[in-house]
Parts: sequence; C-alpha cells; structure tokens
Amino acid sequence: MRRTRLKAAVLGASGYTGGELLRLLDSHPFVTVTNVTADKSAGLPVTSLFPHLETFHEFRFAPLHVEPILKKVDLVFSALPHTKSMDPVTACVKAKKPVIDLSADFRLMERETYERWYGAPHTSPGLLKKAVYGLPELHRTRIRRSRLVAAPGCYPTAAILQLAPLFAHRMIQTDTIVVDSKSGISGAGRSPALPYHFPEAHDSLTAYNVTRHRHTPEIEQELNRIIHGRKEANVHVVFTPHLIPMNRGLLSTAYAKLRKPLTNETVTALYKEFYANERFIRIREESTLVNPTHVRGSNFCDIGAFVDQRTNHVITVSALDNLVKGAAGQAIQSMNLMMGFPEETGLTSPGIFP
Repeated sequence: MRRTRLKAAVLGASGYTGGELLRLLDSHPFVTVTNVTADKSAGLPVTSLFPHLETFHEFRFAPLHVEPILKKVDLVFSALPHTKSMDPVTACVKAKKPVIDLSADFRLMERETYERWYGAPHTSPGLLKKAVYGLPELHRTRIRRSRLVAAPGCYPTAAILQLAPLFAHRMIQTDTIVVDSKSGISGAGRSPALPYHFPEAHDSLTAYNVTRHRHTPEIEQELNRIIHGRKEANVHVVFTPHLIPMNRGLLSTAYAKLRKPLTNETVTALYKEFYANERFIRIREESTLVNPTHVRGSNFCDIGAFVDQRTNHVITVSALDNLVKGAAGQAIQSMNLMMGFPEETGLTSPGIFP
C-alpha cells in the first residue's frame, strides 16, 4: 500500500545541521520537505548555501513565521540555536504538530539546571516535563508516544551510548567517570569565529569549556536515569571536549573504575548483548576500528570496551558523525518512531570512506 508523503518544515535550515536534515530527508520515502526557514538568508535559494543540493532542492529560505507554516505541514524539525527554539516549539505543541527540536532548549528536565548552564530564562518550563529525550536506544517507547522530542547533543550521544551498558548492569563506580571527547570543527556551528578560522584550527588541538561545557548536565541526567529512573542528580562526570582539525566526526573516550574485577571478554559480551537489536550500534573488538572515518556520513555509532585489569578500570571508546547520529540522523530516527515508520527508514546508508 502506497503511503501519502508527510510534509515537513525545517526551521533554521541554514546551518550544518539544517543542511544535513535536507540532505537526509531528500531520500526519505515517506516525508517531503516543503518549508525551510532562515531569517538571515531569507529570499536566497537553498543551494546558495548548500551547492551540493543543486537539483535536489529548489526552495528559497523564508523568514521564520511559525503560525502560517504550521497550517501547511504535518511535522517540524527545529534546527534553531539554543534559547531561540522555545517559542517556535511551543507554537508547534499548541498546534498539535509533532516537533523534533535539535537545540538544547528541551533536553534538560529541570528549569533551574537549564538556566544555570545556559544563562538564560526558560520561557516554556511546562514543556520540559513533556519533552522526551530523543535517544532511541534508551527511550524508544516514550519517543513513539511523544509529540515533542529533544534531540540529544553530539557529545552526550557518544558518551551516554558508550557508558549505558555499564550503568545498566551496575558495573562501575559512578563517582570515577572521566569523559574525554574530540569533535570536528562543524560541531561548533557555521557562524564564523576566530577559533574556527583555518589558520587557528589547522594543525591544532584545543580543549575548550573545561569544567563548564553545557553538555555535562545532559550526560549526567541521562546516565542517572539509567540507574534511578528519576531526576536526582547523584551521578557526576568529569567531561572535557576538544576541537580537532577535521570537518566532521567525533571520538569519545570514557574511563571508569570497575566495582569488581572483570575480563575484557566479559565486558565485550555484555555490550554485544545490550545492543544486540540496535541497528545503528556496532560493537568493535579492536580499538583502532572505533574511528570517525568509518562512520562519516552515516547514522552509526561504533563502540569498543576494554578492561585494564592492572588498574581495575574499564575504558570505552565511541565514534560517530556529529552531524548525523549526533544531530540530523538521530532526529530523523526519532521522527520515524513518532510517525510510525520503520525506525531505520532513510538512514541505512553506510559511511563514506576514505
């Protein structure tokens, strides 16, 4: 039976994540993008910012006027910046339009936590309890029932997925977790800034926002929920992100002390069992195979887990494309669940290599 294509809008479509949404949705068999917005680029053809979409998209960017758009579409992706998504997303919810928000505005359950880390008031605090954190591997059932999904950040996606089996089986001391992550420059967004200028970033490696990166409470919230299923924040993570001179891709290494001695084989078997039915998780037994180049352009997350028996620590490594599984691809994965499509629809292409 032939499905009727749903009409989708992409708000804030001029950034890297917006471009990935347009690229991936072009091959989706059940969804068609009919509206794209970008205030600063209003009136320009989409292909003026994304030449690689020539012959695929003939739209022009429109100003962000949410209410008229909502009358024309069936669902919405919001790729607007943090603090800018609250009002448009609230309008979508009021209009009963399914919305997937790719900003951080609805990821955190507590208003006080959001305002402390983002330094801005939250104008729709009532929706924080209704939003579902869009990590399908952990919240699939709730995503299916939701009409507001908050797509996770790229760093938290990698960190949570690489640590989830250890938390679910109570295998580590939760006050010993250190997450060291490295992301390509596209993770910083498309707006020009000196640190991302080629002479500044090339041949360079920089730790940034040390002790105060905004993804920290997101990681802690979700890891804590695996153990407790509620909001008490008694899991604390030392998280340090780094900027590396490549366009896209993310590699995350996490360290934690085991509660009791385990073997490498035991931990690998645990991960394979935990993710046995997950289409987009691949467990690697060699650390060198967990490499951003192997997932570039794909919705896969590769994970390896290794035991250091000498120090009684477990070291996990994960790799993903920060613009796909870390952003646009994962948002589409959640949209598929929300709309009743097969979860992997439009996302099964392998990565690009080399």
